[in-house]
Amino acid sequence: MQNNTQSLEKPVKANALWIFLIPSIIGLFLFMAPINYQGDITIPVAVLAKSLLSLIGDAIVPIVTAVIAITAVASIAYHFVKPAVIANHRFLNGLLSPSPLWLTVRIIGGIAVVMTYLQVGPKAIWEENTGGLVLEGLLPTLFSVFIFAGLLLPLLLNFGLLEFIGTLLSKIMRPVFNLPGRSAIDCMASWLGDGSVGILLTSKQYESKFYTQREAAVVGTTFSAVSITFSLVVLAQVNLEQHFLAFYGAICLAGIVAAIIIPRLPPLSRKKDTFIDGTSPSSEQDLLPQGYTTFGWGFKLALDKASNIKSTKKVFSEGIENAVDMVFGVLPVVMGLGTIALVVAEYTSVFAILGKPFIPFLELLAIPEAAAASETMVVGFADMFIPAIIAASIDSELTRFVIAAMSVTQLIYMSEVGALLLGSKIPVNIAELFIIFILRTLITLPVIAGVAHLIF
Repeated sequence: MQNNTQSLEKPVKANALWIFLIPSIIGLFLFMAPINYQGDITIPVAVLAKSLLSLIGDAIVPIVTAVIAITAVASIAYHFVKPAVIANHRFLNGLLSPSPLWLTVRIIGGIAVVMTYLQVGPKAIWEENTGGLVLEGLLPTLFSVFIFAGLLLPLLLNFGLLEFIGTLLSKIMRPVFNLPGRSAIDCMASWLGDGSVGILLTSKQYESKFYTQREAAVVGTTFSAVSITFSLVVLAQVNLEQHFLAFYGAICLAGIVAAIIIPRLPPLSRKKDTFIDGTSPSSEQDLLPQGYTTFGWGFKLALDKASNIKSTKKVFSEGIENAVDMVFGVLPVVMGLGTIALVVAEYTSVFAILGKPFIPFLELLAIPEAAAASETMVVGFADMFIPAIIAASIDSELTRFVIAAMSVTQLIYMSEVGALLLGSKIPVNIAELFIIFILRTLITLPVIAGVAHLIF
């Protein structure tokens, strides 16, 4: 957050109020206004994404395949031959020069996407439950969401909205979650829209030094919640749509409990409270200057931010960079890691073995068919929808309810959220994500089981 003294001294443009209000209201509407679209509650950005998908039609899979393959080839070529025209370009150099680890993941994603599209090589990689699921079921949606979310995110980030909302909510978010008030925006965007939007928002704020390493890791793994729409899809898979209110209430309650407890445990508690460049935040960042109310100070910070807008062209170019960065930088990671995780889930007993220790815990919580339920406890790390698919064959409604709710509250699944986190600048690795996943499972399971016993 801006230094208080500096903010007090800054002159405010005469038209700063409109520069703050108009884009911010448009951004709030696009990212957070719940609207009814084709029988589902969603947000306008998601509607735009679906409209783009309908417009592109069957061409979307070849387009996504080309994007991932070109990114992999271009990254390999740039690793060996660094033409000056790209090396001297800040954005292109950053896009095509990942670390050796992420270059390897991009290459895996490039190979996997070509094999899946052409259906060549081992069937385990390209069949409909592994690479086929990622390429045809997930990536088209992510592609369209990234296009619009990337282009339109500056409406939320650049015109003062986060400064205003962040100041108003700091008295809640800081004492309860030890986070800046602006993190509530990430949560709302995820809750109403899509977890990928929340992660994109978090990553961009971290890169802009609005979140420390700890705050970015906590927000990315805790507040990038699953949307209402997808929660309904999961519940429909286990044939319990009539219990949606109780289902989503259990998810919200369990999510709040997890958000309070997990950031206070390792590995999140051990993250440094320093910005991306290693500098420390000001100790005055949450303090109100003398003579200001919370509302007044938030309003002043918003107008200061709006006054810094020099040209709409720069804001638009930043939106384009956001979209290109996510499409070309993250899609290959999702393809690579998502395919690997689903192959492990589909063709090995790793997740079934890892789930066995949960049997006594499930029995203690009086969950019927505990042995069958235990197989779903860890498999959600690969993909959130797999537990619901497995649960559909379980007789007990209570158990199906618990499994469906758990698959949503576990949150970290490698076919989307986990891969997006790893592909972003947010400082978490795959081992930490698995630990957080297990912690979320252990903490939210008793809460959800308690709600389930009240209903069934």
